[in-house]
Amino acid sequence: MINNTPSDIFRTLNPNSPTEATRSRDVSDMGSDDFLALMIAQMKNQDPTKPMDQMAFLSQLAQFGTLSGVQELNGSFGQLSTNLTGAQAVQASSLVGRSVAMDTQMASLAPAGRDQNGNTVNLLSASVDMGAGSDGGIFEVRDTAGRLVFSGQLPAGSGRMPVIWDGEGSDGSRLPPGDYEISARVERGGELRDAEVYGHDTVISVAIGSGNQVTLNLASGRSVDVSDVKEFF
Repeated sequence: MINNTPSDIFRTLNPNSPTEATRSRDVSDMGSDDFLALMIAQMKNQDPTKPMDQMAFLSQLAQFGTLSGVQELNGSFGQLSTNLTGAQAVQASSLVGRSVAMDTQMASLAPAGRDQNGNTVNLLSASVDMGAGSDGGIFEVRDTAGRLVFSGQLPAGSGRMPVIWDGEGSDGSRLPPGDYEISARVERGGELRDAEVYGHDTVISVAIGSGNQVTLNLASGRSVDVSDVKEFF
């Protein structure tokens, strides 16, 4: 004869278990079929003169309902995660071929076609934040060694202003393709102030990590997180 306390449901199938600490399985490790089998076994073996207390029975049903609900919820979240990853992959693939503006002063001078004589034309693209309005300014291009290779004028304007450089240095020489650093200063109230510069690049492929993190692989060879992109165009 067994006691009709809620904890006895776990001893029914393992009567040799002497203490709580030696139980091989916990309710959180059991499936719904295990739980139902234990409840039925306890009801069959209960003392007819001392039937299971209604509150104890309801308590066990509540435990079963909670366990079953958690398992179903975990399954639903797993399926939702899979669906979201698939949708994210489809959306991310649409970014291939798009140009991006990033919060970096680095930009690449890269082939952009040929001129009328068949010579390769290299271009570097970036943009400068002119703020609410400025009276113009200057932008400067430096190579990876920090040497100033070109400087140009910015017209008056507001918002983000595009900057295109064809790779011709201030001395008239043609500079090789590669990474260059762009800096800018804009004039406001008669003073030149540093301005934000956004390097441009082109997305050639997209990768989605195990944490659903989207990484953009760029034509320059760099890879950036999609959250680092300020604008797609």
